[in-house]
Amino acid sequence: MICISVTPESRQLAKVDIYNAANQCDLVEVCLDRLHKEPDVKDMISGCKKPVLISCRPPHEGGKFDGTEDERLALLRQAIIAGPDYVELDPVSAMKIPRFGKTQRVVSFASLTRPLNDVEEAFEEATRCQADIVKFTWPTQTLEAAWPLLAVASQKRVLPVVGLGLGRSGLTFSLLGRKYGSPWIYAALEKGMEAFPGQPTVGELDDVYRWRSVDGKTRFIGVVGEGVMEHAISKILNAGFDILGMNTRCLPLDFKSLDQLPKMLDILKVPAMIATPDAGRRVMGLASKGDEVAQAAQHSDVVIKGTDGWQAHNLIWKSAVRALEEKMGRKSAEDRPLDRRNTLIIGSNGLAISLAQGAKRRDGLVSICSGDEVEAQKIARECELRYVPVAKLYETLVDVIVLTTNTLDYASKKTPLNPSLFRPGMTVMDLSRLPGESEFTQEARGRDCKVVDPAEVFVSYIGALFKSLTGQDLPPTAIAEGLMD
Repeated sequence: MICISVTPESRQLAKVDIYNAANQCDLVEVCLDRLHKEPDVKDMISGCKKPVLISCRPPHEGGKFDGTEDERLALLRQAIIAGPDYVELDPVSAMKIPRFGKTQRVVSFASLTRPLNDVEEAFEEATRCQADIVKFTWPTQTLEAAWPLLAVASQKRVLPVVGLGLGRSGLTFSLLGRKYGSPWIYAALEKGMEAFPGQPTVGELDDVYRWRSVDGKTRFIGVVGEGVMEHAISKILNAGFDILGMNTRCLPLDFKSLDQLPKMLDILKVPAMIATPDAGRRVMGLASKGDEVAQAAQHSDVVIKGTDGWQAHNLIWKSAVRALEEKMGRKSAEDRPLDRRNTLIIGSNGLAISLAQGAKRRDGLVSICSGDEVEAQKIARECELRYVPVAKLYETLVDVIVLTTNTLDYASKKTPLNPSLFRPGMTVMDLSRLPGESEFTQEARGRDCKVVDPAEVFVSYIGALFKSLTGQDLPPTAIAEGLMD
């Protein structure tokens, strides 16, 4: 089941929020702690067609109730008399409030700063509190922080367990909780209505992760990275898996270090990890070997577990260079439009190195420029590229410009790129905001440059990524669904 947390501030709007939530979930949690006036709980929940869970949390448990503890307990007692299906109680409150009617008791253990020290003791305490379900809440910024919570949720116990992870890996925990048979997972109705910062919305779980088809046999593919790129990759690949009837889903992952990551991935049975361009260097440490460009750039799009360990692959350079050459007039496999063309890469990230390596393979004369000039000089030496100082950037004559960043910022130094860099006749490829465009893509078009469409690069790349994971072609309808956003 999915539980949508409703956090109304007004009694008048509470019914509207409950009604809207009930249309999209299996269980509605009504959080009373944000209401400005004492509610009539029975009237508030009377029209709800789905089971209702009532909660009223104090600030130290992440709630907003600003009254006295006696007032909070009185509100919970009144709520129980109204006959909700569930009520959430902390252990102290549960010992003071007796069981009443058919309302089931969710005894909650919450820690906003660190994981609970003794889980077994918590279960013993929950039993003394006459719990029907045990709930754990604690921070899950990374996979390591979420790991103890996952261990609790994945084990079969006498009392069912639900968990709420706070932070970036809360979504990770929700999807894994679904796989391991948690009674329900939590979601917000929409952005701005989260019970806790970072809580996923029901739309995100449905549209991007297709959570309803996740079960105990689902295989997860890890995705490392943030933002639009991570969202697009997950949405398109999940659509492709679904269309082809594969019980596979993307799982957002964020980790602190590589020390325990291989072991955790083995336990979770994750056979591959995808990395967005900003995370391509982080996952390289997982691999014991890789293809030539991945090793040279120390940047990988995907690492795949094989019989002899993890292997890194760099796929995006092929899609980018192919699109670049086609824009430059390539007509056959033998054509090399980059041959002896002055190609300038702007940036010093792993994506920049990958594209520099790719352009060199096509006999381009490659230069590099970055706000981090020390790093750019290092890359130029190691990859045998020409180094262009920022001070000389606008004086340098080139045929091709490839952007992997849309600024020259470094540390406290903020140096925006000037569109005068683009001159008529140049070929420009801006991958700084994949899969979308930055303002420089539009500037280049307006200055009569030959512009590579970033979406074209992304479509080719995501297709190659899907094939490397499944051996099958990505259905075109999956791409359409992802790029609609």
